[in-house]
This record gives sequence, C-alpha cells and structure tokens, in this order.
Amino acid sequence: MIFVHKQRGVAFCQLPRRAYTSYKISPITKTALITGINGQDGSYLSELLLENGYRVWGLLRRGSYFNTSRIDHLNENPNFDTLYGDLTDPTSVAGIIQRVKPDEIYNLGAMSYVKASFDIPKYTLETNTIGPLCILEYLRTHAPHIKFYQASSSEIFGATRSKPPFNEHSEFRPQSPYGVSKLAAFHITRNYREGYGLFATSGILFNHESPRRGETFVTRKITRGVAQILKGTSQELGLGNLDAVRDWGHSKDYVKAIHLIMQQEKADEFVVATGNPHSIREAVEFCFGIVGLNWKQYVKIQEKHFRPNEVPYLQGDASKIHALGWKPTYDWKAVLLEMLEHDIRTNGQDPSKYITT
Repeated sequence: MIFVHKQRGVAFCQLPRRAYTSYKISPITKTALITGINGQDGSYLSELLLENGYRVWGLLRRGSYFNTSRIDHLNENPNFDTLYGDLTDPTSVAGIIQRVKPDEIYNLGAMSYVKASFDIPKYTLETNTIGPLCILEYLRTHAPHIKFYQASSSEIFGATRSKPPFNEHSEFRPQSPYGVSKLAAFHITRNYREGYGLFATSGILFNHESPRRGETFVTRKITRGVAQILKGTSQELGLGNLDAVRDWGHSKDYVKAIHLIMQQEKADEFVVATGNPHSIREAVEFCFGIVGLNWKQYVKIQEKHFRPNEVPYLQGDASKIHALGWKPTYDWKAVLLEMLEHDIRTNGQDPSKYITT
C-alpha cells in the first residue's frame, strides 16, 4: 500500500517498506535532500550517503505511475524517505526545505534527455533553470547555511572552440536547449555564490553510465539492443551519429565526486571526467564484438536519431578534482561490460554464455 499525506502544503510519498533487519543503522550525521532521486545518479548517491550515516530525503515528480525501481530497495532503510514536489514552484520548494531541514541539497532533478530538449525547449528551460533558481532564492532569504550542489553537464561545452580536454576555464558553447538550460543554471549558481556568499557549487559531469542508465541514452540503447538481438526479440538497432566522441565513466564513481565536492571548505566548480574519449562507433564495436557479433549486420543509421545541432567531441580535464583525491575506478569498457551483462541477464539469459573476455 502507498500512503500520500500532506504537511505544510507538501505532498509526501511513503512507499511500501519491508523489514529493517537487512540494514545496519548508523547514527545520523547529516540530513540531505536529493532532487531527481529516482534517476541513475540519485539512486547511487542515496546509497553512498546512507552508508555515510546521512538521513536522506528524495524529491519525486508526481506522475500517473510510480517510476521508483532504482530506489525501491532503499525503502528498507528507516533513514530514507521520499516526497513529492515541484521544483519550479517556489511555494512547493519552500515547504519541502522547511519540512526536511537539510544540511545539504543535491539538485539532480532535470529534464536530462538532450534529443528531447529540442522538442520541448520551454519545459526543459523551466525545469532545469527555474528549478535551481527557486532553491537558491529560498536559501538566500531563509537558510543561507544550507549547502547546495547543482548538477551541471559537459553539454555546456557543446561546440566549444577551446582545445580539448576541457576544464573549468574552457569556452562554454552549448548546442541544445538542454545545454543552454544547464549553462544558465551553472551561472545562476555562481551568481548566488559570489553575490550572496552561499555555499553553492557545481559539478560539470561528463557522460557517466551504469546498468541504471535510462533506456533513451545511447550506451543503454546499445547494450539493450545487443541483449535483445541475442534473445531473438530484435533483429536491428537504430542509432544516429556514430562519430560523436564522448568521455564515459561510471555513475558510482561520479557520485563519490559529487559528495567530495560538497565536503570542501569553500564552494567551487569542478569538472568530473575520466579524460579518456571514445566514439559511439567504438562502443558499438566493443559491445557487439564481445558477444561475437558483427555490428554492421544489425546497426541501422536512422535520421530520427540525429540532433539538429551535434556535439562532435567531449573530453574532460578533471585535474582540479584529482587534486582533492578523486580518481575514477572504471574505464569505459568495464562500464559497458557491466551494462551489457545486466541487460543480458534482464532478458532471462546467462551472460557467460555469450561474453568472451
């Protein structure tokens, strides 16, 4: 049974709980509010914070169905709760912060599918820009002691004229409504830090993947497509620009960077990346090749998967956060292999039957 109740104008969602016996409960050290908690990064960040003794509240966007599969396992933990809210509504944001009383706010909530942002630019700008503005304005006027993290994106570099790899001082030249919205939020966060002295920080995260990655993202399209071909439920995989180059890491590594950024004495901006770029074509070749398939027999290039403005090359220089002690533990092949094994298993098959390493 799912219970929804209201307090101070905020709708709270209490999802079904099982017995708490599987969790060792640590003393609560801090309270965190995570927007976009049911996404890939939100779920991994929740696990990390709970392991570190946090009380974690997650903000959900109300929908007609429950999209909580990534966090359902966390309902066993009494230090974890979720609630409904609207990031673009200042009243909703105020009610949530007053109820939760967080020490740290991690704003991961966003319309994050770049291709779709061309179709719904207004919604993208409102969610990704007005959302963090509402939080920051509340912090400025009522709670300047709360730390704030803004999830930025390598898409803000876009078609930059800076030489790769790109760092915090490279030119920003976004090529999509999504990139524009993330750049606006990046500058708003900086403005509130410099103008009002808030602890308002941004992580410019390059592409990071995992088995929890959304199915519309290219890496997950590839690994799911291969798994479906092996199962016999599909005979082809439709993709777009195979020449686009990306810097892929693992979400588990990147949420550790996010937490590290928030533990610094002074708020700042940090690029988070592996520094190792590879093309989508290379990712396709690896995933098909490791199961003994020739990708050229299955991959179909389809116009509908191309963006109006393409971002040809993204490679990050994470030297600044390396100086704080962060290093990625996954390389791009390890990330894709984990995703592929997961998707083959999800299709009811044994990955070891197909994967040769």
